[in-house]
Amino acid sequence: MDKKVKILILAGGKGNRMQSELPKVLTKVRGESLIKHLLASVKTSGIDEKPVIVVGYGKETVMKELGGGYDYTIQIEQLGTGHAVMAAQKILENSADHIIVLYGDHPLVSPETIKKLMKKHLESEGKITMATFTVPDFESWRAVFYKNFSRIVRNENGEIERDVQYKDTNDEEKKVRELNPCYFCFEAKWLWSHLKILKTDNAQKEYYLTDLVKIAMQEKNKIESIEIDPKEALGVNSKEELEILEKLII
Repeated sequence: MDKKVKILILAGGKGNRMQSELPKVLTKVRGESLIKHLLASVKTSGIDEKPVIVVGYGKETVMKELGGGYDYTIQIEQLGTGHAVMAAQKILENSADHIIVLYGDHPLVSPETIKKLMKKHLESEGKITMATFTVPDFESWRAVFYKNFSRIVRNENGEIERDVQYKDTNDEEKKVRELNPCYFCFEAKWLWSHLKILKTDNAQKEYYLTDLVKIAMQEKNKIESIEIDPKEALGVNSKEELEILEKLII
């Protein structure tokens, strides 16, 4: 029997820094909303005909814009990425063996990357497979990555050893150029059982999906990864980032 893979798209955020009342995922770039760019890639990947979309702020507007081709689940409060995935547990728990998590405000993820992430995950039979990307420097448009992305630290065997949030990095770790865009494929049973142990002991008092990487490492689970183009990691959290996307999107 084929392993069932479902795609989960997080689209509940308001986007305070966008200075707009519009739900962030409906921000337009090159005439199309951010989430529609991503959904086009998801469709082309052929992995999931009816992905699940987590909506929250402005949910009616988002659902009206996107229409009925998707399953929706509601995140009542916005308490972080881990919390958004928790909101989808009921709808996905018994319908998928593996879950790919993507973000509605990251429009440049390619169909090839989605397929590659799934393929590597199924081959590895691990608990987590993640995308990473490496930049030559933090100059030009890549400056946006410097403070916004955690560093991937590997051991001498090239295995992922740590995922370090920028605010927790030391001077050496700040120089690391392999970064985490937080695109994941999880074994579903492992994901649901481990979401329960996420804590909110951080500055934002939120449940972070990235904490699952740390938990998997503590359990000595090997974490597989694929390398993606840095442009595919670009999201929109500010007007400045939107301008960068406008220039880079095809």
